[in-house]
Amino acid sequence: KPDYPIITAEQMEKYDGFIFGLSGRYGIMPAQMKTFMDSTGKLWKKGALVGKAAGCFFSSGTQGGGQETMGLTTVTFFAHHGMVFVPMGYID
Repeated sequence: KPDYPIITAEQMEKYDGFIFGLSGRYGIMPAQMKTFMDSTGKLWKKGALVGKAAGCFFSSGTQGGGQETMGLTTVTFFAHHGMVFVPMGYID
């Protein structure tokens, strides 16, 4: 397995924006990603992510795998932090 770096919540302050790629199951994001998002409370308290750009893309095993609901729940995370959601749009 490659040794890819894994970002911590504290490191998010250093960046101007983020694109999150998530796999889905039953219309929700993986528990590991939810745990990561839950760990950003200190950043929220001091407004460290306000104004940063954020986007997301999803993958699931089936056409009706819940990509739409994953998008809705991810955008609420961005909104709570005051981040600017940058949609990728619909591309055929």
